[in-house]
Amino acid sequence: MKTYVFLIFLITFIFCSQFAFSQTSYMAKIEKNTNFSARTLLHELNSTKDTLVLRSPSKISHIYSINDEFKREIDTYPFAFDYKLPLQNLSKGKHVLVVSQSPKKIIFVIYILDKSTIIERT
Repeated sequence: MKTYVFLIFLITFIFCSQFAFSQTSYMAKIEKNTNFSARTLLHELNSTKDTLVLRSPSKISHIYSINDEFKREIDTYPFAFDYKLPLQNLSKGKHVLVVSQSPKKIIFVIYILDKSTIIERT
């Protein structure tokens, strides 16, 4: 009887953990802009790495991204101080994001990867 209870518990645990870990099939990694003038823009990923959080003391007027094939996947005009950009609609690969604040543009890179992909810098 104990083995049946253990077996049912084990199957239930494996089944539930499969759903918990398979919610997102991708992972995002950010290369922040470390330039002194880029410090006015807070650009980071949220804890689940599926949304880019942008915060600035001045208004963010334009956000666009350029992917590996030199196409724009994001092209938006938020005119806001805080903006959350969902990343699930981006294709896999490297994306250069450009955030326009009044006189300046801040550029940084986001990689959309599979869970099993590892980035190594040379």
